[in-house]
Amino acid sequence: MFEGMSEADLVEVMGEATRDESSAIALRLLATAELYARRAEEMAERVFWVADPTEEVAAEVSAVQNISRSRAVGQVRYARVLRERLPQVAKVFLRGTIDIRLVSTIIARTENVSAELMPELDAMLAGRCEKWMKLSYPKLRDRIDQYVASLDPEGVRVPPQADERRFMQTESGPAPGLATVWGVVRSEDAAAYDKRLDAIADTVCENDPRGRQQRRADAVGALGRGETTLACECGRPDCAAAAARRDPSAGGVVIHVLAEQGTVDGTSDKPGYLPRFGVLPAESVRKLAQQATLKPLRIPTTAESGYRPGTALREFLWWRDLTCRWPGCDKPVEQCDIDHTVPWPLGPTHASNMKGLCRIHHIIKTFCGWSDRQLPDGTIVLTSPIGCTYSTEAHGAALFPALGLPTGELSPPAGATTDPEPGGCDRTAMMPRRKRTRDQERQVRIDAERQQRREIIAEEERQRQAWLAATYEPPPF
Repeated sequence: MFEGMSEADLVEVMGEATRDESSAIALRLLATAELYARRAEEMAERVFWVADPTEEVAAEVSAVQNISRSRAVGQVRYARVLRERLPQVAKVFLRGTIDIRLVSTIIARTENVSAELMPELDAMLAGRCEKWMKLSYPKLRDRIDQYVASLDPEGVRVPPQADERRFMQTESGPAPGLATVWGVVRSEDAAAYDKRLDAIADTVCENDPRGRQQRRADAVGALGRGETTLACECGRPDCAAAAARRDPSAGGVVIHVLAEQGTVDGTSDKPGYLPRFGVLPAESVRKLAQQATLKPLRIPTTAESGYRPGTALREFLWWRDLTCRWPGCDKPVEQCDIDHTVPWPLGPTHASNMKGLCRIHHIIKTFCGWSDRQLPDGTIVLTSPIGCTYSTEAHGAALFPALGLPTGELSPPAGATTDPEPGGCDRTAMMPRRKRTRDQERQVRIDAERQQRREIIAEEERQRQAWLAATYEPPPF
């Protein structure tokens, strides 16, 4: 690809590619902003809907880019800010001379500045930001905050209270079968958790082959299951720790793992699947199976009489789909609604007519002009209000092909439709509504931060006056 090019040419290519990348991102965001402006004008009465114009545009963005809803909503927010509050910075961005890192920092640090002062600040930042590309984040933040403070002291962002940053998160780890657990908790809770891990890790005998840190890691699972001891792995028949171990099922916590029969009985090394954490090595599956309850997954092919799917059909849909079926959405299916593609009772309660949709995408599909059709293997073909089509494959069926076998062709009766308003019936009265619009919620947060900043400025001034009163000596000296 680069044959015949000098090293100087390669460096030039890198520079041009970097500028093109920034220009492309800017163009994408400005196109998103234009789409939002058109939708917002058309749907001014929908700002109190749960599926407001931001959610509707984000649904288009997530589908066409195949990204998650949260990322799509973030792009819509960035797009609106560039169009409505930072148009001069947007022009610089479109030229490709600044990147998304710098732009996102400007957006974050200027969010609390009043609308009346934003045009002046926008012009100031646009004239200087190209020189800030080499700055680290702390230096970049300081430069932006300096200009914000010069125009609108109350608009300087206030660091959130440390206690408000508490969180605990689990996600897939660096290798199959491993997960990452991390978070920020109160000190007293961390101390108690640390001691508890030590106590559980110490319940094995001295011949256990694991190191202390490995036992502490395994103690997390025991703690999550409500167990007070750790299973010793010494393998000795006379192990005192094994004899003293309590019933491991005492905690009552259940996890579900999907695997082929060959993996369980040892004739196949195909990995299993642990929802939210990904593939699970065959060895781990077999180890879990030794103490697990095994339940065959039946593939249903017949329709059920009621609206709600029975246990067997619901379990099949969960494992076939694994996540929300909207393009790019990874919401776990157990947190989703089970949706009839052709609405019931025109469409049957059948595996070929049902899939998982998270609540917001279910609402968007139902009320916002989207339509869909479903193939017998579970593939969903979505059509947007403007006629764009997107198809999504069931994630479970992609991992385990047996789950993607056709469950039967359906012939919907005459008049069956996925139109959200069949027969012209207006269903918008059923739309869940917000107490405050998205913009009002944002303004409430900004007002609270500006008030907090106002109090900080007043306290600094009080301290300055107190210092002057303590150090000033009136004449005669």
